[in-house]
Amino acid sequence: MKCQPIKVADEVWIATALLHRENPKREDFTVAEIVERARRENISGELRPGVQVHAYLHCVANRPPNPGCHRMLYATGKSTRRLFRETDEFDPNRRRGKSVPEKEAIPDKYRPLLDWYNESFVGRRKGSKELDPILALRGLGKEIWVGEKPDDYVKRVRGGWE
Repeated sequence: MKCQPIKVADEVWIATALLHRENPKREDFTVAEIVERARRENISGELRPGVQVHAYLHCVANRPPNPGCHRMLYATGKSTRRLFRETDEFDPNRRRGKSVPEKEAIPDKYRPLLDWYNESFVGRRKGSKELDPILALRGLGKEIWVGEKPDDYVKRVRGGWE
């Protein structure tokens, strides 16, 4: 089955995903690096002028939409980006935008990137082994009752309740 011409936003996501996969120790990339990776990949046969503006603005979740409302990238600095994670904050006007390409909308050879993204990238945090933000709270505040049995602590805290 022949794919429709790839959308610029999907091309930007693919270029960024390839950079992440090829450089797993890097947290983010410059817009220039993303554009250069898209140029080298040559998915659409030429580097389209929209690639740079999509990487800089149209695909960036934490920037106001202008007019693109995708949430494919996350700005970590003025001109640095990484792939978006669903746990990232984003401009509320981008809520309806997509965060990953649709599998059928990208060439077959790039479809494994979607699996890589879901299995290896989503949930990974720099310096953290926790995948779930709620589970990351485990142990928070334990110094409050150190050396005291939990039931005794609760009784003491509730001591003045009526």
